[in-house]
Amino acid sequence: MSTQRPPTIDPQAATRWAAQLPEQSPWLHEEVARRMEDRLQWITRTPASWLHWGPMQGGRQVHEQLVQRYPKAQCFVQEGSAVQAQAARAQLQQAWWKPARWLGAATQFAAPAQPVQMLWANMALHMAADPQALIQRWHAALEVDGYLMFSCLGPDTLCELRPLYASLGWPAPSHDFTDMHDWGDMLVHAGFAEPVMDMERITLTYTSADTLLAELRGLGRNLHTERFPALRGRQWRNTLGAALERTLRGPDGRLQLTFEVVYGHAFKPPPKLTVSSETRVPLEEMRRSLRQIKP
Repeated sequence: MSTQRPPTIDPQAATRWAAQLPEQSPWLHEEVARRMEDRLQWITRTPASWLHWGPMQGGRQVHEQLVQRYPKAQCFVQEGSAVQAQAARAQLQQAWWKPARWLGAATQFAAPAQPVQMLWANMALHMAADPQALIQRWHAALEVDGYLMFSCLGPDTLCELRPLYASLGWPAPSHDFTDMHDWGDMLVHAGFAEPVMDMERITLTYTSADTLLAELRGLGRNLHTERFPALRGRQWRNTLGAALERTLRGPDGRLQLTFEVVYGHAFKPPPKLTVSSETRVPLEEMRRSLRQIKP
């Protein structure tokens, strides 16, 4: 596993995407969040505090489900910018007439001052220019014995588009996505323990090339360092639409596109006590000792 930043991700493009504030979370992100929330039933620990990382892009609908699952837990929401944090407050804060706002702890729309017991990060990692640094931030935000729940896209995502773009002589349609085993290695490298990785393939179908491309635009951007550097024209768009209609039609007459979704969770163990295998004595101290025992 490489310890370098992903070679196909342009950091500036990743930064621009991270600052985006979509009108709503993509349908796929919401569905993945729902499936990830269902996996919490297998975790017996109930967190007293938890952090929702980037819900404005990662999935907003699941927030209320998590609040209902952990009604007594202190909840924090962390976004990448003040604009996103303001939008999160407007959309995710419990309405005054809902019992959860008065019976549970009030949601804080800022980074927690103290480590939390659960960190929830949905569909963020594959868009990070420095994913190992992001994992390190998650590790620092958790207290000992706290756990991370995350999801991201895997390498089989858009497997139908890559050969199509290559056949047309175009650069790749997206940056490369990391394998789940490499994510597990990064978690261990960051200090996490017992990482459990899983994946599934989801096939989405569309009535037309226009609806497919609109969906992709909501999911993210092509962060590839070798992507086309300028704006595409109408002729290119027509060529792409025709190619999609020609090659992606399934037996039911709808266009099909594959997404590989990686799920992971891991715990933060107590720090290990490291004992040196050698003892170092300053030279001056050794000389004094030798002078004292000299006959």
